[in-house]
Amino acid sequence: MRGSLRAGIAIYNAGEHHAAHDAWEEVWLDLDRESDDARFLQGLIQFTAAVYHARRRNWEGATGLAESALGYLDGLGDRPRGVDLRAVREALSVLARDPEWIERSPLPTLVHEGEPLSLSDLDFAESTIAAGVIAEEYEAYDETVVERGVEYAERALESGHETSPFVTLVLDFAREPVHRSLVYDRLEGHVSRRLAEDEDVSGLF
Repeated sequence: MRGSLRAGIAIYNAGEHHAAHDAWEEVWLDLDRESDDARFLQGLIQFTAAVYHARRRNWEGATGLAESALGYLDGLGDRPRGVDLRAVREALSVLARDPEWIERSPLPTLVHEGEPLSLSDLDFAESTIAAGVIAEEYEAYDETVVERGVEYAERALESGHETSPFVTLVLDFAREPVHRSLVYDRLEGHVSRRLAEDEDVSGLF
């Protein structure tokens, strides 16, 4: 859960408010709905959804989700799983009353274990989660290419090849939004070549 939690926080802090919930949802689906962890993740998911709808001026949807998120987060303390919820609750309370506030004030930064996480703060495993979520969010990216890139990167790391281009490109895809399209094109090229090499080798047997 920790890796997905951190990936989603970093994605949210990067301004990808809609995509952030995908990092948490897969974990949430496997939890007992009455557990504190499930309520915590559901609250975060609905928080980011409220932000997403408010950004699109769907005031009714934003207020309803903000109220619902507050309910899920109620009674969980200030720092469940190391996430500081005080600013989140404050933002949700304001959104529930005045969703147009989002056009006048900055959103709170999500803080985990005292750190306002950015994409560059994620380790490799967390970055692979972020990379998959981002690829899923945008039609410009083929999820299969990113999944293959992650697979080849993991193989390289297992073999001790930390300088593999797959490792670098997966990390850059997750961490570098400004250059993401260029990084994706390079990753796609490397994946295509590796697939062709694998097919050539398999054809020898």
